[in-house]
Amino acid sequence: MEEELVQYIAENLVHSPDEVNVVRRETSRSIVLELSVASDDMGRVIGRNGRVANSIRALLRAMPSSENERGRDRRRRVILEIE
Repeated sequence: MEEELVQYIAENLVHSPDEVNVVRRETSRSIVLELSVASDDMGRVIGRNGRVANSIRALLRAMPSSENERGRDRRRRVILEIE
């Protein structure tokens, strides 16, 4: 669910949406989303002073956790890495 949101946002920001790739890695305490885009589009995803990247991270924090939907109490932290 989180990776679909990041994929959707990134594809609509960049000039080369076919080069957007989101990989999900899970650990016991966190979910790491690795976003990679074309080098020409990196600035569009990060934004001036990191504002776009921070906005995407804020949306990820506001999303309900998929673990909560499955009945677990614990929320894992979602980390966005932009490569």
